[in-house]
Amino acid sequence: MVTLKDARRIIEAAEKKAEEIGQPMNIAVADSGGNLVSHVRMDGAWIGSIDISIKKAYTSRAFDISTKDLAEYSQSEGQFFGIHASNGGKIMIFAGGIPLVQDGRVVGAIGVSGGSGEQDHAVAEAGAEAF
Repeated sequence: MVTLKDARRIIEAAEKKAEEIGQPMNIAVADSGGNLVSHVRMDGAWIGSIDISIKKAYTSRAFDISTKDLAEYSQSEGQFFGIHASNGGKIMIFAGGIPLVQDGRVVGAIGVSGGSGEQDHAVAEAGAEAF
């Protein structure tokens, strides 16, 4: 289970990483049902990335995979080609979403948006590690 206390700790670690790399981010944490637990838009982060960060967290939890890996499998010859059109447009197929694992089970996810794919993934990793 991902509690609000957990989400705040995850977001704090992700914010720290975003500050280290000098890139303001939107950071979302979702529970086991893919529902939003908490979200932060850092000062200067893109407004358009609010929705993307939340959807990255949802996507990562919905499929229990990092969005970085899902992006690889969803290319035109990949086994998940076209998946981005499913779930009412809630699926994000680029880096920045990572499942949160507890006792070997996926119990939530973090989604980050606001920088390059590499930056988003690095900030999400920092948050996931704090879980």
